[in-house]
Amino acid sequence: MYQVVITEKEAGQRFDKYLHRILPNAEKGFLYKMLRKKNITLNDRKADGSEKTAEGDSVKIFFAQETLSKFMGKETESGVLSPVGKPPHPLSDYVSAYRKLADIQVIYENDHILIADKPPGILSQKADKSDLSLNEWLIGYLLEKGGLSAEDLSFFRPSVCNRLARNPSGIVLCAKTLKGAQLLGKLLKERTLHKYYKLYVKGALAKERMIEGYLVKDEKRNKAVILKKQSGNKEQAPEGLAIKTKYRPLRLETDKTLLEVELITGKTHQIRAHLASIGHPLLGDYKYGDREWNEDYRQKYGVRSQLLHAYKVEFPALDAPFFDISGRTFVSQPPEIFARVSHTC
Repeated sequence: MYQVVITEKEAGQRFDKYLHRILPNAEKGFLYKMLRKKNITLNDRKADGSEKTAEGDSVKIFFAQETLSKFMGKETESGVLSPVGKPPHPLSDYVSAYRKLADIQVIYENDHILIADKPPGILSQKADKSDLSLNEWLIGYLLEKGGLSAEDLSFFRPSVCNRLARNPSGIVLCAKTLKGAQLLGKLLKERTLHKYYKLYVKGALAKERMIEGYLVKDEKRNKAVILKKQSGNKEQAPEGLAIKTKYRPLRLETDKTLLEVELITGKTHQIRAHLASIGHPLLGDYKYGDREWNEDYRQKYGVRSQLLHAYKVEFPALDAPFFDISGRTFVSQPPEIFARVSHTC
């Protein structure tokens, strides 16, 4: 018999998923059969796999040594299970990514989450195998600081929870643990975590406003189209996703307005496409914006992509173990180019 005790980092996941991680070579049907026969138990009781693991839970596996080694993929130490899930890259690659992407800053972190400040030009997640992204930086950072081990990676891989595209800058929320991922996923799904952006748009906007519409994605052109209402004919036009965007003018300038935008819904290209649809495209946005205006700012100020900065997040009231971020607001300062292009009326 082999026994393992669930650690804090392993807690909170379905029992069948946990078993699949430590016994990756075993078929799921086989694992369920072993659960039914009590060849695998949870806290000395029969389990069906749907249970949520908790710190301190006792898992016992009544397999022969040879069978256990076969399903785990390597030899085990006497009486101790050694998980064998492997990260997709050598650990040194993650540490290298952390060192190469040294411009990424940490705004705040606790045991479960990390709030990163992403500069423009860095991906949140890989687009190609050769890319370096915030995800690789995060794992490298935790390995370098001693907050993560190779064994930890076999159970949970820290990752970005809200994605920013390559060119936008600012706050990105990251999960260090499964518990952190579950919290951030819940807050984002329920929209109780408020995210705010700073950006420049063409023209004058003087009043705070909520705008609504329907977003249809043109996959071939990788571009969104905003409709004021549904087409009413699904055969002729695809049904759009309902979107809401709230903006508040912060400063009126000669030919543009600095806005604070809150995403009530969060769809791909929503801010860029929605504001362009009302005649106020983002500065530096060549996909949805005014090319001539953008070229003028590129030549004068070096603006080469949209000036879009995720500058603030507000957390709702939270219970333990998240009292430290309960009701708190975190802010990131926009890149220097925001000040460079500023010229008031």
